[in-house]
Amino acid sequence: MGSIAYVVEDFQGVLQVYSDGSTLRSATLPFHVPVHDDGSAVWKDCVFDKHNHLHLRIYKPAVSDAAAKLPILYYFHGGGFCVGSRTWPNCHNCCLRLASELRAVVVAPDFRLAPEHRLPAALDDAWSSLKWLQGQALSEKREEWLSEGVDLERVFVVGDSSGGNMAHHLAVQLGAGSPELEPVRVRGYVLMAPFFGGSVRTGSEEGPSETLLNLEILDRFWRLSIPEGGTKDHPLANPFGPESPNLEPLKLDPILVVVGGNELLKDRAKDYAKKMKEMKKNIGYVEFDGKEHGFFTNDPYSEAGNALLQLIQRFIS
Repeated sequence: MGSIAYVVEDFQGVLQVYSDGSTLRSATLPFHVPVHDDGSAVWKDCVFDKHNHLHLRIYKPAVSDAAAKLPILYYFHGGGFCVGSRTWPNCHNCCLRLASELRAVVVAPDFRLAPEHRLPAALDDAWSSLKWLQGQALSEKREEWLSEGVDLERVFVVGDSSGGNMAHHLAVQLGAGSPELEPVRVRGYVLMAPFFGGSVRTGSEEGPSETLLNLEILDRFWRLSIPEGGTKDHPLANPFGPESPNLEPLKLDPILVVVGGNELLKDRAKDYAKKMKEMKKNIGYVEFDGKEHGFFTNDPYSEAGNALLQLIQRFIS
């Protein structure tokens, strides 16, 4: 008779990994977030990858100016590549606010999660979701909300935490002008506290834990998501690791990096922006003093959330 499987990894009950490799997932957040839907934006779900049973959620302003085409914002949620969904209330609130405040169509794809699907699965799905948009652009039977009144040549990628990591890799994969997506044109990337790693601790990582995040959680996410046998210097974790590609010769579209001043990931985000700037990339870096990880996603209607929306508005204008 075989032994009974026991829990070897537990992320606040949301994700439990057992000794036999099986997993148990909860559909709810480990903390309460009420949905804030004031009717200023509407939304619906679509399938973009039938093979992997992946959906995306499309948002648009409830009322829009028929004479002005809306830009498209792709939003990739956070969760350390291991948890999260377009359906989680914090992600949903964030996208509702982005759509209504920025007067944009927001597309929020789900992607396969680790440890069942380690990297690069999430990145493959992010790419697939953008190819879906290209397919819509080329189709005679385009998704209704993308058929008119949207500007397929003004697409921006916004990524939160691990989604910010994904945004970086999409920027590198697509390059300046995103020629592989024609007639879709990505114009820029917003990386909100991008989840990057490295074998050497940074000063902010060695600092005090945050309210909802600590080093144990960060290490667990990397342990569960990095390809088998890899380390936190893997190219998918560390853009400047010993085996990472040289980014200097690449031409990239503009990038905006945003991070909270009290985030464990602050130094990695700051170092990323500094090194990219040294490579002559068009990159901006903004630090929100005193803010912790997820300050926008978890409270998009806060004063800091309003300031971030203004920042993104200027970036996409």
